[in-house]
Amino acid sequence: MTQPVDLLNHLAGIAPDSPLAAARLEREAATHATQGSYRALFGEGSADFPLNERHAVAAQVAAWHQTPALADHYAQQGSRFSSGERLSAALEQAERLTFQPVTAAPADLDALQQAGWTLSGIVTLSQLVAFVSFQSRLLQGLQLLNGRGVPQGESVPAGQWHTQPLTHDGRAAPVAFTQQSLGWTPWIAAKPLAQFNADEQATLARFGHTDSDYFRLLARNLPVLEQRTLTDKGIFYTAGGLPRAERELAATVASKVNGCIYCASVHARKAGQLSKQPEAVQHLLAVPPGQSLTSGQSPRWQAIIAFAAALSATPPVAGQQQVQALRDQGLDTLELLDLVQATAFFAWANRLMLTLGEPFLPADGE
Repeated sequence: MTQPVDLLNHLAGIAPDSPLAAARLEREAATHATQGSYRALFGEGSADFPLNERHAVAAQVAAWHQTPALADHYAQQGSRFSSGERLSAALEQAERLTFQPVTAAPADLDALQQAGWTLSGIVTLSQLVAFVSFQSRLLQGLQLLNGRGVPQGESVPAGQWHTQPLTHDGRAAPVAFTQQSLGWTPWIAAKPLAQFNADEQATLARFGHTDSDYFRLLARNLPVLEQRTLTDKGIFYTAGGLPRAERELAATVASKVNGCIYCASVHARKAGQLSKQPEAVQHLLAVPPGQSLTSGQSPRWQAIIAFAAALSATPPVAGQQQVQALRDQGLDTLELLDLVQATAFFAWANRLMLTLGEPFLPADGE
């Protein structure tokens, strides 16, 4: 079946002469790489994760996110498949990644391996669920910017996070959100650099991924990692539009909702540095579970935080009134698109960080 050149544009019903279409064209790098990520995951299957299983899992994840157009799209692509322990284990992990990624543990990855999943298959499954979580939020955000979606959004508080003092391998673990630099350790083995061929090593080096356990783990499916990295760069490293500090703020908010201390540490630090408001960012990080993320912030940041939190919920609960509140603070369509994309991307990033490994507090010299 021939796919649309831009799947999300098709599903969101964006008119080619609309301001939203013009904004997406201005963000062509992100638009192209998002579609490239879709193609990398769904263009063809593999022996350890066939295409019909990928479509089946994606349809279920999109349904859990209450994006019926996307769920229908994936369901229509799928062919018949045989259910069994292997797919049941995948769907159980997919449900965990979708709704409660902060509850993931090393035993979950052990269970997948016992059910017959290879390490590369586990990475691809994780990428697929995380990508569809991003894709669903991006579609819902585009629909809101296109004048569709629910009228009134809901308020979403800070989520739970890990408070155990030690990692699975016995290192000191962070028990609170912080702006300090953290380490991250995988629960399944990263691929050794020597096992990549020369072209693959060049791709890793081009993106600065060579020395990172996290990225060499994701590089067990290198085409998906490459497109994901280009998506990240297209969303966060483009000129004009929403100030970079506020894109980083949106990433921090998503991480607070999902309970991802590692991602928040990186992006809160950037938000504080770029905005020159580290105290306001620290105030956001300190919000306890179940409490309002917007309290004590400026009106503009309140509007940004409220929308980013609502879009980060599962399923997302952002609404037209929240979009209007952002417009009232002076955000134009390009800035709103940047906010949607930055927030949605961390539905992807958080789910990988939370379910494939965990952060640790570096010892002196690390």
